[in-house]
Amino acid sequence: MAREKIIGPGGPSDDDRKRDAALRPKLLREVIGQKKVAERLQIAVDASRKLKEPLGHILFDGPPGLGKTTFATVLPNELSTTIQMTSGPALSKPADMLPFLTNLEEGSILFIDEIHRMPRVVEEFIYPAMEDFRIDIVLGEGVNARTISMTLKRFTLIGATTRGGMLSGPMRDRFKMREHLDYYTIGELAQIVGINAKKLNTPVSDGACNEIARRSRGTPRVANSLLHWARIYSAARSDGTISEPLAHEALDVKEVDADGLDKNDRRYLEVLIDVFSGGPTGVEAIGATMNISTDTLTDEIEPYLLREQFLVRSPRGRMATPKAFALLQKPFPKPRPDEKGPSLFD
Repeated sequence: MAREKIIGPGGPSDDDRKRDAALRPKLLREVIGQKKVAERLQIAVDASRKLKEPLGHILFDGPPGLGKTTFATVLPNELSTTIQMTSGPALSKPADMLPFLTNLEEGSILFIDEIHRMPRVVEEFIYPAMEDFRIDIVLGEGVNARTISMTLKRFTLIGATTRGGMLSGPMRDRFKMREHLDYYTIGELAQIVGINAKKLNTPVSDGACNEIARRSRGTPRVANSLLHWARIYSAARSDGTISEPLAHEALDVKEVDADGLDKNDRRYLEVLIDVFSGGPTGVEAIGATMNISTDTLTDEIEPYLLREQFLVRSPRGRMATPKAFALLQKPFPKPRPDEKGPSLFD
């Protein structure tokens, strides 16, 4: 039987990407949240203008949906330059990089999303491009092979990754700036919801902005998705205005609860508690019971449960916390006298 693949609140669809692009800020001063990161980038932009030099290469890392692509698209607007965009999985061989590198303008930006998924052979090919603004092209094979060195325009490479640890050391060291993006506060998300609702010409109350923000997992992409749902729900069931009661009703229909958990998050906890007595158990066993791939569990479901302390990963497997038992209104089991090894009571 085929395993189910879930696109949860943290996993963007094509519609999510288009919607995010339309709602993104255009300049650094319009960015909400990530204040320290924006401040350091503004300093780098001001220096680039005064020194008449390209920005140094920049690496953004952090969980999905926190604004890595937003920062990458804001910077060329600040510098009045162009940007080319690609992704690590699309670059399977060095030749795939040539159209991007040879079409670069002086001071322009090349953005590579999911840069950790770029093959090592492509990484090594762009090392001289990043350091010396040149590339070496090998023509021919065997004894007739010769290398041509091509000079490039000075440019800025911006990489984005959700798994910074998967980048090789030499690649990571070639970025002059490395910025980690963290989750947003409810206040920041409420402000983002309010601004984006105006862009969508949708009246929304402050209470509705806070309600949407509270269920958005600290992530602007999720907030935009929930705002979109509340907007179409209001258009279908009301007068198009998103009030706090209507936002509450819309999100309940979408099965996103007050803690930001969706039906798959709750199903995970139900399986762990009802089937495996709260654990510890392996993720493979949970995936087999839910008929969902382990990659989906570890990449899309577990991170939020871990962050919100509904789940812990122990050497013996996944374990539900007292908070998870309370959420499902289940009594938390006392440790058995003969229980060995680490537990939540240690």
